[in-house]
Amino acid sequence: MNFHIISLFPNSMSSYIKESIIGRAIKDKKIRVKFYNPRDFTRDKWRRIDQKPYGGGPGMVIQAEPVIRAISKAIARKNKYKIVFLSPGGKQFDTKTARQIAQSIKDLVIIAGRYEGIDERVNKVFKTEKISVGPYVLTGGELPALILVDSISRQIEGVLGNDLSLEERRISSNKVYTRPEIFKIKDKNYRVPKVLLSGDHKKINMWKNAGNK
Repeated sequence: MNFHIISLFPNSMSSYIKESIIGRAIKDKKIRVKFYNPRDFTRDKWRRIDQKPYGGGPGMVIQAEPVIRAISKAIARKNKYKIVFLSPGGKQFDTKTARQIAQSIKDLVIIAGRYEGIDERVNKVFKTEKISVGPYVLTGGELPALILVDSISRQIEGVLGNDLSLEERRISSNKVYTRPEIFKIKDKNYRVPKVLLSGDHKKINMWKNAGNK
């Protein structure tokens, strides 16, 4: 799968995608991540990318045309693609959406905004889907873009190595334990729950399903 990220600050994401599972997936050619800086698609010598918003208000708005050119470059000669416009007011992103994208899309374009946002006319030129990663506002779309790359990549066969590593496909717990069985801090013993040491998988699964009480 190919991820095409439209961002003014691609270097802010490069270190994350080089590490751990995502880095290995890129090395193994399970996924590919490409960046497109709208500033590289401006047509003036100052490479200006933003202007004051019509109607007034604080901050600056990223101009539509450089973003449109960047997207056009990303989708050139592509057939099976999807364009995501990251927005706090968009549809809530979840694992179900990640799975659907991983199973149906070959090229995903992710538009990461900055400042006061991107000129809305980008969404009129292209058929985009507005997506939010949560009920909060961030200073830019780079972190949400990485969330999408990470979550969707996990759903691609071979990225995790073992299909059972997908917590959503098995009975998993939000509380996990490992060795040692007991350790002491300030004269207090901290133990692994006995059920996890029992070897009785039925009881262990019941414990996990009960909210780990």
